[in-house]
Parts: sequence; structure tokens; C-alpha cells
Amino acid sequence: MENIDMNLVDWSRLQFALTAIYHWLFVPLTLGLGFIVAFMETIYVRSGNEEWKRITKFWMKLFAINFAIGIATGIILEFEFGTNWSNYSWFVGDIFGAPLAIEGIFAFFIESTFFAVMFFGWNKVGKKAHLLSTWMVAFGATLSAVWILIANGWMQNPVGMQFNPDTARNEMHNFWAVVTNPAAVAKFFHTASSCYLLGSVFVIGVSSWFLIKKRETSMALKSIRVAGIFGLIMSVITVATGDTSAHNVAQNQPMKLAAMEALYDGKSSAGISVIGALTPGQEVGKKQEDVHIFNFEIPKMLSFLSFRNFDAFVPGINDLTLGNKEQNIISATEKMARGKIAIQTLREYKLAKKNGQQDQVTEMGKKFDRNTPEGQAFYKDYFRYFGYGYLNDVNDVVPNVPLTYYSFRIMVGLGMWFILLFALVLFFSYKKKLENMKIMHWAALLSIPLVYVASQSGWIVAEVGRQPWTIQDTMPTIAAVSRLDASAVQITFWLFASLFTILLIAELTILTKQIKLGPKQEGGQQ
Repeated sequence: MENIDMNLVDWSRLQFALTAIYHWLFVPLTLGLGFIVAFMETIYVRSGNEEWKRITKFWMKLFAINFAIGIATGIILEFEFGTNWSNYSWFVGDIFGAPLAIEGIFAFFIESTFFAVMFFGWNKVGKKAHLLSTWMVAFGATLSAVWILIANGWMQNPVGMQFNPDTARNEMHNFWAVVTNPAAVAKFFHTASSCYLLGSVFVIGVSSWFLIKKRETSMALKSIRVAGIFGLIMSVITVATGDTSAHNVAQNQPMKLAAMEALYDGKSSAGISVIGALTPGQEVGKKQEDVHIFNFEIPKMLSFLSFRNFDAFVPGINDLTLGNKEQNIISATEKMARGKIAIQTLREYKLAKKNGQQDQVTEMGKKFDRNTPEGQAFYKDYFRYFGYGYLNDVNDVVPNVPLTYYSFRIMVGLGMWFILLFALVLFFSYKKKLENMKIMHWAALLSIPLVYVASQSGWIVAEVGRQPWTIQDTMPTIAAVSRLDASAVQITFWLFASLFTILLIAELTILTKQIKLGPKQEGGQQ
């Protein structure tokens, strides 16, 4: 890997991050608004109250604007796997591509088919048929998220695969292991519930704007109640699934957990950092007492949340890079050495096959067959560290600690605020006091940008925290990138940045215009 242009790797990562961040501005609102609109239309169909039809149409129009603009960034994101990360696509395309193909063929088909009926079919199909289409769009959007998050979860915890030395590719070995991957299941429920939370905050915030302007009071209060109940339930689920997700991280990505907590020296009965500030210049070998300027923690809670044991040992960054013999943790240096042996063994196998040395091919092939004793031993001692063989410095295995640490606390802190917000707006709504509480109106309105900050922070923790890996422990980013000229990636980066910014401005402009217009009176043109 000595010929890799790190400038190319950095720009490729930056471009993918840009696309993912912009895409994630649109996706959560699509998922969250989809179900809220379905709830509202269900109330309309059951009650026959025309005001609920008017309310449903208003939020449905905002859903449609966001849905349409969000598609563009999603398509570009998937294409980048082929253009910028072709080595990754080659290495695991048989596995990673399957969930994405199912998402594109099946889930997106449901969304697009029923979306037309939902948005244009108010006067063309019956009430129940239209309601069914609305629910199918909501479920279709969530189904799309299922398969995308299965793919992402597999990158965090690769399972269900078998390495083929003849093609130098990982191939699908157990489809259901990929689908039921604990990392993917936890990621889906946590991500989906957080999207529903975001949609709820959006509805409450926009409704509060109407209350500030003393317009559409009835519509606003009704919308707040629906979104408040849904949001409160989803926020509790988000907390619960976040705990499950963190538990999975502790099992499969200990370095990410250590970065989330800025834990350099592992210890038993480890406490969780609630709030703190890090000293500049974090590096491998730093003593734990020199890490924080200040730190408030809950004793033993990190050990419990990670391993369901208050006295469990939680490895730190120094343990995972320099090794810890007492805890049977081998150093990153040793892992890199073993990974290089695995890579060299593969090269020798390919060379023997090329030269027609069949006996050597047969003998060496046993090392890559995990159904043989030789293969099991080779995997345990060497091949499981295959990805480390592309690295040359122990510092390479450590993600950006400050960014991961602070992003995690921003996400959790804002999550606690949203729970309080839902509880307060519901309490004052049912007490019939919310209409005149301007401080609550402004708090809800200002929470709209905050919920996007929380959402993006969650993905920063998930993706930055697992660096340098494209596939955890199996393929680093430097091995996954396409062989392109860095200047080509730079050019497309700025083109995409301009395009996505224009799309975002267009969405905000259209959304704010429609919000200012408000819901139309029935009988007006939809």
C-alpha cells in the first residue's frame, strides 16, 4: 500500500462524508413525517372530521417536497461506491450489494408506487384505499432504511461471509446471518426511532410557529398532540435502542467505544463520562489523568452498559494499541504483523496457482477454508487481522477521539432535551395552556435545527468512530479507495457541494413558502 496517494484517500472520504451528510438532512424527515401523516389520515378516516383531512394534506405536502429532493443525494451516494470505492465494491460487492439491490428493487418500488396514489389520488380512490397508500409509503420508506442499515451494520460487524482466495473476494455465505446481524438490528431500531423523533420535533416546531403567529391555532394544537405522543414514545425507544447499540459496539468495536469515552487506560468498574473537556493533543500512550481538563462521570456505569457487569474491564485506547497481557489483548503492532503474513500467504497462493503448482495450491488452499482445522487455525491466528496488514503505524487504528467524544455527548444531551420537550408540550397541551406559552413555542421552534445537529452527531459517532475501517478489521479505507487522480475527486467534490447546497436552499425555500401559506381550505386547489 506504499503507492497509495493519501491525498486521494482524504478527498474520497471527504466527498463521501459530504454526500452522506447532505443525504441525511432529507432521510430522517421522510421517515418521521411518513408515519405522522399516516396517523393523521387515520384519524380523519375514523372520525370523518374534514379538519383532519386538511391537516393531513398540509403535512403531506411538506413530506412530498422533502421526499422528492432527498432522492437525488441517495442515488449519488450509492454511485460513489463504484466510482470512489471500487476496491471495496470488488472485495465485498457480493455481500454489500445484496441489501442495496433489495432496497432499490423492492422497498423503493413500494414507496414510488404508492406515493403517486397518496399524493395525487385524494379524489380518485376511496378513503380507505387512499389511507392504505399512505401507510404503504410510510412502511416503504422504513423498509428502505432496513436494507440500507443492514448493509451499514455489516460494515460495522462483518458476518455471514466466506473468503474466496481464487477471486480475492469475500462472498455471501449466510444471507440470514447478514440480515439478523446484531449490529444491524440494533442500528436499524436506533436509527429509525431517532428519525421518527426528528419528524416529531419538526411537526411540533412548525406548529409552534403558527402559534407564535396566532394562525391556524386548532391545526397547530392538534398536530402537536399527534407528534408529541409519537415523539415521546420514539424518544424512549431511541434511548433503549441506543443502549443496545452501545452494548454491540463494546463487543465488536472496542476502539470506537474507547474513543466515545476518551478512555485511554482501560480499567475495571469503569465510569461513564457524562460531561467533560479534553486536553489538546490526544495521542497513543497518553495517561488517563492527563486526558481531561475536567470530567464528571457516573461510577461503574460504562462497565455495566458495555458488558452488563459493574465490575467488567473496559479496554482503553492504550490497551488496544499497545496491548495488555493481563487482559489477553494483543497490540496493534502484532495485529499488523499477522495481517501482513495473511496478505503474503494470499500472494503466495495466487502465485502458485499462476505457475501451475497444484500441490502447493491444494495445501495452501486449506488455510483459507474455515471448514478445515488448518483454515480455522489460520483464521484465528492470522487471517482475522487481514485488514491490519495494510497499516503501518499504531496511530492509524485510532479514530479522531475529540470529534467522536464530543459528538456522542451532543447527541445524548440533545436527546434528553427532546424527551423533556415532548413531555412539556403534551402536559401543557392537555392542560390547555400551550396556546399562550410563547417560551414553549420558541423552544420548540429552535429545536428544529437542534434535532438535525443531534442526528448528524449520531452518524459522526458511528462512522468517524470506526475509522480507519471501511469494513471493521477487514478492510481499511486506504485499501478500499479507487485508483483515481486526486484532482478528479476534488473537482467532483466541489461540484457536489454546489449541487447539494442548491438542493438544500431549494428545499428550505419551498418548505418555508408552503409553511407560510399554511393549510388550504377544502375546496381550494390542492
